[in-house]
Amino acid sequence: MQSSDRRTFLSHTTKVAATTAAFGLPAKHAQAFGGSNEHMRIGFIGPGGRGFGAHVKSLCKLHASGRKVELVGVAEVYKTQRDKVADHIKDKTGTAPGRYVDYNEMIEKENLDAVCIGTPDHWHHKQTIDSLAAGLNVYCEKPMTKTVEEAFSVERSWNKSGKVMQVGVQSTSLPVWDEVRALLQAGKLGKVMGYQTEFFRNSDMGQWRYYQLSQDMKPSTIDWARWLGSNEGLTPDVPFDREIYAQWRRFWPYGSGMFTDLFVHRTTSMLKATGLRLPGRVVGAGGIFLEYDGRDVPDVATVVADFDEGVQGLVTATMCNEKSRINQLIRGHFGTFTFGNGEEFDGFDFMPERGPVTHVRQKAERIKTKKVEDTTLAHFANWLDACEANEPMMCNNPPDLGAAAMAVVNLGAQSYRKGKVFFLDGEKRQISTEDPGWAKKWEALSESRGQPKHIPGWTAGDYGSTLVDPSYMKYAGPWIDGNDPADD
Repeated sequence: MQSSDRRTFLSHTTKVAATTAAFGLPAKHAQAFGGSNEHMRIGFIGPGGRGFGAHVKSLCKLHASGRKVELVGVAEVYKTQRDKVADHIKDKTGTAPGRYVDYNEMIEKENLDAVCIGTPDHWHHKQTIDSLAAGLNVYCEKPMTKTVEEAFSVERSWNKSGKVMQVGVQSTSLPVWDEVRALLQAGKLGKVMGYQTEFFRNSDMGQWRYYQLSQDMKPSTIDWARWLGSNEGLTPDVPFDREIYAQWRRFWPYGSGMFTDLFVHRTTSMLKATGLRLPGRVVGAGGIFLEYDGRDVPDVATVVADFDEGVQGLVTATMCNEKSRINQLIRGHFGTFTFGNGEEFDGFDFMPERGPVTHVRQKAERIKTKKVEDTTLAHFANWLDACEANEPMMCNNPPDLGAAAMAVVNLGAQSYRKGKVFFLDGEKRQISTEDPGWAKKWEALSESRGQPKHIPGWTAGDYGSTLVDPSYMKYAGPWIDGNDPADD
């Protein structure tokens, strides 16, 4: 394709991507819900801070807007929280939900169509598997699971179940990521080289210690063994501790700090934007450099993930500084998309590489996108759309994407803790610390003058993916038997 034709094509693609409805936009409501009830009967498992503030309150708003949902059950180990959530549902919807300690009892008695899981990370796998096995649609708060192996298990069970499952990374319901992916696949940046992203914070008390402890938190009001999951073999049996209960993200048995609480947000968005999924090589670094408050998890961390498509992803942050945040961006051989920080986007910027490199006339531009005012509400609406249509792949963050994000952030956490590099065979879903020859395969491609690899869905041929050999390179090459290669 000639440069002028390519410019016209890319200009057209940019306009289409910026103005056309994307996958992340709300779908038209289906005529009927794909379950057994006229209204979708939803139960809540572990609606604590996020489960109440996002799951319950969002679905109450959607109920008030006319969505056909009934919030009929609350399974929560902490009596004070259980009553608060149930009373809120009764006040906002008029339905008095059943109150349970055991989520299995709620599933058995409430004739549910779906559950929302808001428990600590170490429970996500078991509760998701149990819910899918019961024939229920699932909304599971991020991260999808505690470990990568559990993520692959959920992915397999979801595939077999045919049920709808949404993972709670609300930023995936921004239309911008589908628009960006279309542009990348069309070659707007040329060969995609990498992404970088971040999640910086700061505080005067240490991260996750803002979750308050109260005297009412005690063994008589909290089913501690059930919260730990010690009887199920999920975590060791330890004495009751308010700090662990309320601030569990600081401790490895229950969460993985910024890796799975924060990095998973930005990583999932970047994977959705690029179309990438499982990494081939992951390394993590960091340490506890300031927050010596009894925590296990680091206050500075970085994860670098290399993909078989020839793309590198980087996510980095500290929990002790937020004014020096790096830009979220995606780099290509012919240009860069920059997104700023956070989730509130009305557009993103294209920065072209210089003409002597690209040999194509390109100008910097602002590409508009639709701003979403409440991403959490949009994410739940998207889940309901998919449930009503009984179409699992309508979800903006299905388990295959959830598992890919877990592979990046959790292997990064393991690398930090164990001081090892992790390699992943995506086809076999096998994880190893034995180097399969990662560097050697790229060196072999160079030696053979091979073709660059590309992101999934690439349609741009060799645009932005070739090099120009200087004329003097004709003098390169080994002299065999005293013969000058330039004479050939």
